[in-house]
Amino acid sequence: MDTDPLLPRKKAPTRRAGVHADSAAQYGTVAGQATDDKRVTTSFLLGNLHCPSCVSSIQEALGDACGRDIVWISPNVVTSVVTVEHRDTGPAVAHVIATMAKSLEAAGFEVCSVTTTSAAVDSLDLDNLADHSYQAADDSAETNGAGALGRLLTAPRFKQSLTKRQQTHLANCEECRHSRPHTPRSGSQTPLLTGARARLERSGTSDLATLSTLESITAVGSSSSIDFAGHAWRATYSIGGMTCTSCVRSIEDELKRRPSVAKVVVNLVNNSAIVDVTEKDEAQVLVQVIEDIGYDVSLEEVVPIDQKSIGTKEGSDAVKEPSQWRATLAIGGMTCASCSNAITAELNKLDWISNVAVNLVSNSATVDFTVAGKENDTAEAIEDMGYEATVDSVVAYEAEPEHEGAQERRVQILVEGAYCKHCPDRLVHSLAAFKPNLEIISAPTVENPKMQIAYVPNTPYLTIRRILAAIEAADPSFRPSIYHPPTIEERSKAVVARHQRQLLRRVYLSLVIAIPTFIIGIVYMNLVSDDDPWKHYLMKPWVSGINRAQIVLFILATPVYFFATDVFHVRAIKELKNLWRRGSRTPILRRFYKFGSMNLLISLGTTIAYVSSICQLVAAGIEKPDFVEDTHFYFDSVVFLTLFLLLGRLIEAYSKAKTGDAVEMLGKLRPSTAILVEKDSLGNTIDSTVKVEMIEFGDIVRVQHGASPVADGVIVQGESSFDESSLTGESRLIRKKVGDDLFAGTVNKDAAVLMRVTGAAGRSMLDQIVQIVREGQTKRAPMERVADMLTAYFVPIITLIAILTWATWTILGLAGVLPESYLDATSGWVAFALQFAIAVFVVACPCGLGLAAPTAIFVGGGLAAKHGILAKGGGEAFEKASKIDLVVFDKTGTLTVGGEPKITDALTYPGSTQEAASQEDTELLFAALKAVEENSSHPIAKAIVSYCKSRTEQLASVDNLQEIPGRGMKAICRGQSFDASFDIIVGNESLMSDNHVAMSESTAAQLETWKREAKSVALVATKPISKDTAPWTLAAALSIADPIRPEAVAIVEALRERGTSVWMLSGDNLVTAKAVASQVGIDPNNVLAEVLPSQKAEKIYYLQSTMKAHSGSREHTMKRATVAMVGDGINDSPALTRADVGIAIGSGSDVAISSADFVLVSSDLRAVVTLLELSRTVFRRIRLNFAWAIVYNVLALPVAAGCFYPFTTSSGQHIRLDPVWAALAMALSSISVVLSSLALRIRIPWIGFQDGKIGS
Repeated sequence: MDTDPLLPRKKAPTRRAGVHADSAAQYGTVAGQATDDKRVTTSFLLGNLHCPSCVSSIQEALGDACGRDIVWISPNVVTSVVTVEHRDTGPAVAHVIATMAKSLEAAGFEVCSVTTTSAAVDSLDLDNLADHSYQAADDSAETNGAGALGRLLTAPRFKQSLTKRQQTHLANCEECRHSRPHTPRSGSQTPLLTGARARLERSGTSDLATLSTLESITAVGSSSSIDFAGHAWRATYSIGGMTCTSCVRSIEDELKRRPSVAKVVVNLVNNSAIVDVTEKDEAQVLVQVIEDIGYDVSLEEVVPIDQKSIGTKEGSDAVKEPSQWRATLAIGGMTCASCSNAITAELNKLDWISNVAVNLVSNSATVDFTVAGKENDTAEAIEDMGYEATVDSVVAYEAEPEHEGAQERRVQILVEGAYCKHCPDRLVHSLAAFKPNLEIISAPTVENPKMQIAYVPNTPYLTIRRILAAIEAADPSFRPSIYHPPTIEERSKAVVARHQRQLLRRVYLSLVIAIPTFIIGIVYMNLVSDDDPWKHYLMKPWVSGINRAQIVLFILATPVYFFATDVFHVRAIKELKNLWRRGSRTPILRRFYKFGSMNLLISLGTTIAYVSSICQLVAAGIEKPDFVEDTHFYFDSVVFLTLFLLLGRLIEAYSKAKTGDAVEMLGKLRPSTAILVEKDSLGNTIDSTVKVEMIEFGDIVRVQHGASPVADGVIVQGESSFDESSLTGESRLIRKKVGDDLFAGTVNKDAAVLMRVTGAAGRSMLDQIVQIVREGQTKRAPMERVADMLTAYFVPIITLIAILTWATWTILGLAGVLPESYLDATSGWVAFALQFAIAVFVVACPCGLGLAAPTAIFVGGGLAAKHGILAKGGGEAFEKASKIDLVVFDKTGTLTVGGEPKITDALTYPGSTQEAASQEDTELLFAALKAVEENSSHPIAKAIVSYCKSRTEQLASVDNLQEIPGRGMKAICRGQSFDASFDIIVGNESLMSDNHVAMSESTAAQLETWKREAKSVALVATKPISKDTAPWTLAAALSIADPIRPEAVAIVEALRERGTSVWMLSGDNLVTAKAVASQVGIDPNNVLAEVLPSQKAEKIYYLQSTMKAHSGSREHTMKRATVAMVGDGINDSPALTRADVGIAIGSGSDVAISSADFVLVSSDLRAVVTLLELSRTVFRRIRLNFAWAIVYNVLALPVAAGCFYPFTTSSGQHIRLDPVWAALAMALSSISVVLSSLALRIRIPWIGFQDGKIGS
């Protein structure tokens, strides 16, 4: 997973530096230390993170294991992903990640997938960290007979004959026929091999042909003719019969006792093991070792670890330290080429920098350096030159050769039909013609016919299509295809589906048993007449006073307790076992007041009901009474409790999955096929439909009406209108012509066009949006910490209340305080009190508290993405945006259009006085002005260049170009002769004043008139180059009009109506800035003008320090205002970072570059109001969810504990909550919270989020 870590600055720490200060202090990492160290983000996908009370267990487990290295921890109960940011300890980071994974497993969690941003972790080792608790057999934590029962019921039928393709290959390959061993009888096939085949058949993968090979040529494929004596070997095994982590540990422990075994990794995900041994023969010996401890095993592959195949990188299995780091910085203050050149030259002087690329257009720089942790020093070097610099991202990478345009592409190719030991060599040799432009990263084997290649696409000569065609041409039996490893969303979806199947099977079991339980326990016992013969038969005492009905209910409840409620029991046992394990760092006292989860409460409730009923049976068998009252037994309660609890969990699982589908929905915008346009040998155009992964950089693709571009690209033929609402949130169609950019995820609504692909695979705008939404989902809101604190102590409190409830009722009953009418004829006070304790255990629900915030934030993030708003800051940014008191708009490009300003008026004085001059002098002036401004990317500079081109065709050159920050530019203009050369300065009035440029009253009056018309002013002055002491004289005055955005007035009015103060920040002169403010409706007193780029962050800090928070019209003098800054995302980067909420508007395809909390894909200001309204709506819903969860527990617990039992209804019934109905109430409480969050998607006032069409 690619992340975009924001590293706090040492010199001027931003608000982000303290976001996780509390968690950093908790794990022993001070803020300063975390700042200086390079950070790594690692994500663990847990298969059984279903209850919010698990969050504190996760934090404690990771804190105890790796507290010194961890900066912050963010568990997410919606996605079941735990994101950990920790220090990069170099090569030791793999050990840190492994330790964290093992600590999570020890705490009873199933680690199904591990991803990290560290380049120092080998992908194979990372995959092997995936949880040993994860089960591909769809059942976890089943150490009882349920697991065996499930495997019996789902046992597949095995195929034992060779496939037709393999037979064809053997018939055509003489060497394979000679080397092929005798085919074993059908009954002699290894159990594990058939198990592996069965798993593949169930999954529907295309590896069956490869697996069939192993059934006949296992002895051939797993050996090598090359002698690697003295080297380590890596053996891969398939293992059958593993059901839980104890199986994994027993296998690992047994293998580690062997002296020749160097490393063991057993993976429950794919029922396999990878073992490094020092002797090749030991690999076969280990088969017997594993079989001796009771598991089915088959040796799949043995390869030397340091094997060097043709074109294979040496030591690819070793963990490597990154050789270089690449930092992306946002730079403010650059206005011309001299700025970028100066920065490039200065940075190249630094020893640790190997490459510098400064982009004047995007106001950013990409710097490669060879020493870790130098990104802040690089930023300080830029600041020392007078520019603003903010580190946006730092990633580790291996230095690669530079390529212009296309970027290197790495692809994994799966080849079906590789049946013999000679096939891998033929596969490698089939690509020899593409060398040296293609590199084989990992070579295929018979057992694992996947090969990874790296190349730089060069259409049409070197493409993935030609590569696959070359492989097919090498052998008719080869069928290559691109292999896609599962993404984190796919893995998560598989884990969720597995969990849902777990619950569904148990719901089926409970439901089937609940039907006869209802008939016997409810209908016959309470509703059927006493004269009914069947009721008489069931209710008549049979053995020791116990009637037949209770015996039947005991038989029915037993499988439910052991095979349906087992998920709660096993998880609760693991929690307690981990808490009290030897070596635990949890203080003894804390173990009594901070333990358990919802699983423990459910397990205790059902266990007490079942065990107490069993005790009553035993007691009756000993005492042999004539009659035992039915109220002494809770067997029917066990069944109904379990049914309602599992139903609640199942509905909650389905609903919760719906709240986090934003990434999945965005991913569905990608088409699966594309129409490739090529020319044949005669020059005729040919259209062919290919899969998307076959498209390369530079390909020509036809985008038909109603279709989406397969990747980002540029139109090369045709003109059409595109719907970009899926990315920008704007419903209007955008007209596109030749040369315009197209983005993946948009829809063609008009005629077909031809597009040249310019976006590399995985780097399109849609991919960036998906990545940002994914990153935002890992960042939790501060409000969630309240839920964490409450749920951490919830279980101990409920346990104490349940014990006190039972003790109180028992003592009061035995002491004679309670009336005997409360009891049945043969009932006792102990059993009477027990029903209240069970109800307390079952009715309490911390799930609602834990799900209140994350589910609403996930739904809000999806709604934001639908409106073209990307929440990079996640839940924290949403929470702050809901409390915005003051919004600051940048003027140019935000309140104004900015992209195409126009010169509306021009006064020229090219002579020595401000009077009319010759046409020749005027053209020379415009030529010089054009030459100077062509070196700047500022919108006003572009307008000046465009105007000068319309006034003259004369050319001039400039030397000694200098940029004066916040004021303008200075240069020497050289004309056709020496006399035509002069010094020139271009800029604002401050620059003219600094150089003592004289100005007539009429000119000054004209400038004031332009300013009052909301026009910006640019002035030009010159002086002879031969006279250093000569004064500067005004040569030209230009007025620039930047149109106001059409929606700006309505947006400012809407914000003011909501009680939000609106300010404007501008580098323009005060008169012009106030004129623009008056046009859009901003109070002139709320204008900060003539602000240099380096001062914008200071002005934001000034507003934060001086302005007070508002709530409607009342001012809170004790709390400062929450300030939002709306800017262009790059030029305003320091100010966006300084603000409480940074909103980057109109960032286009560079959505991942900005350091803002929110990125608006479009440039429509209406999205700002949508964002603020959505944030307020989301957090109103969070508060509603919290209130409901708290009120539910506060009201339900007293009722369950029997506080209202002395009171009776009109029918004479005591007010109480039966344990069965308590279970139903508990299930509905968490479901209602999830449904409440999902209701945000409903466009109904007061129920969901309704986007008001402001300014449309």
